[in-house]
Amino acid sequence: MSSSSSNVLISLEGIVKDYPTGDTFYRALKGINLKINQGEFISIMGPSGSGKSTLMHIMGALDTPTEGKYFFKGRDISSYTEDQLADIRNREIGFVFQSFNLLPRTSVLANVERPMLYAGVSSAERHHRAMAALELVNIAEKAKNLSNQISGGQIQRVAIARALVMEPAIIFADEPTGNLDSTTANEIMDFLKNLNIKGHTIVLITHEHDIAAFARRQIFLKDGLVVSDSGGAS
Repeated sequence: MSSSSSNVLISLEGIVKDYPTGDTFYRALKGINLKINQGEFISIMGPSGSGKSTLMHIMGALDTPTEGKYFFKGRDISSYTEDQLADIRNREIGFVFQSFNLLPRTSVLANVERPMLYAGVSSAERHHRAMAALELVNIAEKAKNLSNQISGGQIQRVAIARALVMEPAIIFADEPTGNLDSTTANEIMDFLKNLNIKGHTIVLITHEHDIAAFARRQIFLKDGLVVSDSGGAS
């Protein structure tokens, strides 16, 4: 897949991540080089311990590399402070997790509004954008329900709506179907596929081949290295 520099959203150059273990260290990533273009739908696969979660944490600005450079929209954020990374996470990146991470005794609408609270968005604008996101995921009729009063598939739709409200440059979905039955999992993946068709950039972390197959580009990690990349950006 060819690309001009103008539509490269993420560029990783020689990314290494070490974790201290007593007197030594564990090298989770061993020099990752990767480009992600705007509008891509990518799955990152690999067995447990392959480094896929570590890679997502670095790309999602939840962690920083030990070595190497990370360019996000052309900016080198490798050595950003925690406050600078938090600002990028809140404004530029949407997350969807396996565990949903919703407040259980809070309404669906309030859960979707939460990211905008931290960004200082006005009450009226929060309501408007949250309802628009819930419409997009076909669950607006549940806006007033508490998030522990809806099904697992509906909860994951709410989590996707929450990831969308800040209009992020990219959405990271970390095992988003892990707690769902196969029928609901396929519905959620069809939904993510349609979001990508509408122009959203999505990176999916999964260990399931049938879930990874929904993505147009599949990256496989093993022992902290990229061992295959179907249709990689260049």
